[in-house]
Formats: sequence, C-alpha cells, structure tokens
Amino acid sequence: MPKKIVYKLDNSKKVYTRIDLQKMGYERYAIDQMVQKEMLIKITGSVFENPNYDGVESDFYFIPALIKDGIVCMFSAAVYYGLSNYWPEQIDVAVRKDKKIATLPKRPPINIYHFGKDRYELGVVTINDNGNYFKIYDIEKTVVDIIYFRNQVGIEETKEILINYLNRKDRNINKLYMYAEKTNCLKILKTYMEVLI
Repeated sequence: MPKKIVYKLDNSKKVYTRIDLQKMGYERYAIDQMVQKEMLIKITGSVFENPNYDGVESDFYFIPALIKDGIVCMFSAAVYYGLSNYWPEQIDVAVRKDKKIATLPKRPPINIYHFGKDRYELGVVTINDNGNYFKIYDIEKTVVDIIYFRNQVGIEETKEILINYLNRKDRNINKLYMYAEKTNCLKILKTYMEVLI
C-alpha cells in the first residue's frame, strides 16, 4: 500500500518555489495536489503562493523567486522607507542592463529597470523577515536613483522624496553625496540641496 502523503507548509513563509517544495520532499504529483487542495496558489510553473501565510503581507517576497537577482528600487523602495505616500501599481525592480527577462506573471505586476553594473551593485541590502527575504537598495541609493531618473519620476515627486529624506534623523548626507558622485548625479543633487536647504 502506497505511503500516504502528509501535506504541511510553514505558514510563516509567503512564497515557495518548486525547488523549495522538492527539498521538503514534495514531488510534482504532491505539488499539484496542494494546488488542487488550495494549499498553494500557482503564480508561475515554478513559483507558488501560500494562501495561509500568517505574517505581514508584502509582494516584495515574490521578487527573488520571480526574478533572480532582482532588486526592489525606485518608487517601491521610496514607499518602503516612508519617503512617499504614492503607492505604485507595479513593483519597481532593478536588474543588470544585459539581463534578459522572460515573461512575467500578471500578479504581482512588475516594472523592470535595467541598471548598468556600477549602479546595479551599489547600496544593496537584503531584508529577511522570518525566511521571507528580498533585496532592496538602501535609503540613500534610493534617493539618488530617484534624482537621477527625476524626469521619469516627476519633478514634484522627486522633490517630495528628497524633502522627506532630509527630515529623517537617520539620514546620512555623506553617503548620499558619495552615491551621487558614483552615479553621475552629484551636480543635480547639489542644485536640489541648495534650493531646499
């Protein structure tokens, strides 16, 4: 008589990949059964959402599974740090300029930014919440990227984000200037600072 499969998932984990599930001992049949039993929601052929997740909700947890080496950036990062009240419809994600992106799922919606090597690698931090993790640029790098892409972001939105950053007690102006110098926007940052301070 075949051994009965016991289906059990950790509800502190939001996203599972097929590889995660296989490492837990679940083969294709068992994974398909969990989808049928609505223990998992299929996002792509290899990425699944745990509908019984009981932690703090964040679509950022999908990014490592959907886009290898994707980094949360721009408006999405600004909102994460409380620099803007505008919540973008899509998650802004940075990848290397030469990275090819396959078709992305409809949910969560993702907006891709292609960054050159130096911009891509600068200021990356990893957030890990009970095994749910994602990469995001630190707050200074986020502000610098917003200023660099100010024409796409919008001048007023850029100004709001910089003002909110400058009002923070944990701001690091030296780091902000260093990042601006490394990403070729020190002159425009200084212009903004002269107007705002």
